[in-house]
Amino acid sequence: MSRAPAPQRDLAERLVAHETGGDNSSESDPLGAFHAIDKLRPHLVTLQGNIGFRSLVSRSIAVAGEETRWLRAVHVKSDGSLSGLQDLPAQLGPEQFYEGGVALLAQLLTLLFSLIGEDLTLQLVHQVWPDLPLIELAAGRRK
Repeated sequence: MSRAPAPQRDLAERLVAHETGGDNSSESDPLGAFHAIDKLRPHLVTLQGNIGFRSLVSRSIAVAGEETRWLRAVHVKSDGSLSGLQDLPAQLGPEQFYEGGVALLAQLLTLLFSLIGEDLTLQLVHQVWPDLPLIELAAGRRK
C-alpha cells in the first residue's frame, strides 16, 4: 500500500497541529497524532463499537506500517488504547516519530472516508474538534 491520499494526510497534519497548539513541528509534541486518535476513539466506538474501532486502528497500523515500519511495534489493546509507544520517541527521534503518527492518523482517516464517506467523516471530526472550522477541515478536498 502507498501513502495516504493528500487530502487525508493534509487533514491529519491539520488535526495534529491543532492538538499541539498550532505547532506542526515534531519538536512540540511528537505524540500529537496519537492524542488525536485517542480523542476520536469514543466517537468511533459509539459509531462502530469497541471491536469495530480496534479493527479500524489495527488495519490503519498495518497499512501505515508499510510506509513506516516501526509502527509494526504498535498494537491496539482490548480497551482501544495503543501499546508499544512508550520507548519509541527516544529510539526514533521526534521527527521520525511525528511522521509515523501522521501516517497512522492519515490511514485511519482514509479508512473512514472509504467506509462512511467524506462528509460523515468531516462531521465526526468536527464533533471532536468543534473549534476547528469546517472550511479548514475540508480544505484538502480541492487538492
